[in-house]
Amino acid sequence: MPHTAHSQSTPENGEDHTATVFDDCGRPAPAHLLGRRTLLAAAGAATVAPLAFAAPAAASPGPHRPGRQPGWRPERGHYLIKGAALVSVDPVIGNQAKADIEVKDGRIVQVGPGLKARGARVIDASKMIAMPGFVESHYHMWSALGRNFVSTGFEYFAAKSATVAAYQPDDFYHSVLLGLVECASAGITTVNNWSHNVRGPEYADAELHAHADGLVRARYSYGHRDGQPATQPIDFADIDRVSSTWFGRKSPFDGLVHLGVNLRGPGQMPTFLAEMAEVTKRKLPVSVHSGQGPTTAVHAADLERMGFLGPDFLLCHALPFDEADRQAMVRTKAPVSFSVHSELRLGTAGGFHGQLLRMLAAGITVSLSFDASSLAPINMFESMNVAWNLGIPWVDTDTAALPPVVFRQAIEMATINGAKALGLAGVTGSITPGKRADIVLIRADDLNIAPIGDLESTVVRSATTANIDTVLIDGRIVKQNRVMVSHDAGKVVRNAAAAAHAVRTRAGGVLTPTSPTPPRF
Repeated sequence: MPHTAHSQSTPENGEDHTATVFDDCGRPAPAHLLGRRTLLAAAGAATVAPLAFAAPAAASPGPHRPGRQPGWRPERGHYLIKGAALVSVDPVIGNQAKADIEVKDGRIVQVGPGLKARGARVIDASKMIAMPGFVESHYHMWSALGRNFVSTGFEYFAAKSATVAAYQPDDFYHSVLLGLVECASAGITTVNNWSHNVRGPEYADAELHAHADGLVRARYSYGHRDGQPATQPIDFADIDRVSSTWFGRKSPFDGLVHLGVNLRGPGQMPTFLAEMAEVTKRKLPVSVHSGQGPTTAVHAADLERMGFLGPDFLLCHALPFDEADRQAMVRTKAPVSFSVHSELRLGTAGGFHGQLLRMLAAGITVSLSFDASSLAPINMFESMNVAWNLGIPWVDTDTAALPPVVFRQAIEMATINGAKALGLAGVTGSITPGKRADIVLIRADDLNIAPIGDLESTVVRSATTANIDTVLIDGRIVKQNRVMVSHDAGKVVRNAAAAAHAVRTRAGGVLTPTSPTPPRF
């Protein structure tokens, strides 16, 4: 997706950048993506508050103290989930009107009717639907607390341009933790944190400390600094430091988080080739934006010719792809991530509808994602619903002969396909014995769901995040009786609100808070 270079003097290099809007390949984004107010705001960002970083009123609520041990964690218990209506996403187990699930030491032990499990704590799910936790494959979590920085005439690009350099490490911690806790509450048990604004080692540490505290399964995709010159590769020396510090023998993640990278793609070919050489040496999985408009296109066929495309190379958006690109993805088993709300709002290439139908018909692994919280709700039910509603062939078009999206496919895009896209298909994405216990229980007796008919239709069309009763991640209960039990949600919100107030104060201009005092919750 296009992003904006900041135009403030930054602590990293002291340079004064021009207020140019760039895409993720480092190329100027087309002006028609920006409203008049957006252009004016970006152009005026350099005079808004270029030296406001030391303002006392902009203090962050930290510190995040990345050197300390992670906070309290719920135990991995021994549970028997009894009597649930089951959407397993396992081709052998299938859907069942009534089934039990035994969970022990973080693992799914057995699935079926009438199970016995000596010593297990029974969870009565007789009025619930059980399904695997959702897997999100593309979320820029560093800006999660900026979801409401946008306004009419001041949308995603302008808001990001005005704030990208106004974040401090503590703000990254509170933003990512907010995103992770919200994900867990919404039944999203795995996420790809596509971090494309790593402003220095302390920023990466802040995000990773949030992951250690967040308890959500994740990939941390280390990337560039937003606005970084296209000729400057990402910091692989710091990636090595992160790898040894956060993912070595003393890793605090307990196997929940793995390391990847996100790259800007071949728009600046020498940089891309240099980065891919470093990636190949380290055997890291890669994520790349592949374009929402003709000027930001990155083509899968080109990546295949270069020898880079494969199951561990995730392409996002992919709206300008042609048949050669789709066949390249089929041959190499490369996955794609559609951010359905973002594609609809920013997809100037069009074709999300047709591209979705063609990719599914070709057998490409299609997953769902949010992009940014200022572009989409953190709500996989809504993403499935939109994809299903949009996924029909149109009469008298080149999609007329393609099969429509069915409920099962929408659920797979939100679960097992996301797991495949992140290399975790053997770990999560379905309720299968031997996999880790990432499970969501949905109230089936709520007004907006009852009475149940077809289970898959109910999940895609009727359910919302408000219906989620219980969430297990890696066998830990993080939400129960609709309440987060793994985190103090009120504290997370208060800290995120204080951090957002600090960011807005530093950014200034149209984002200047009406009060110098952070809001209280």
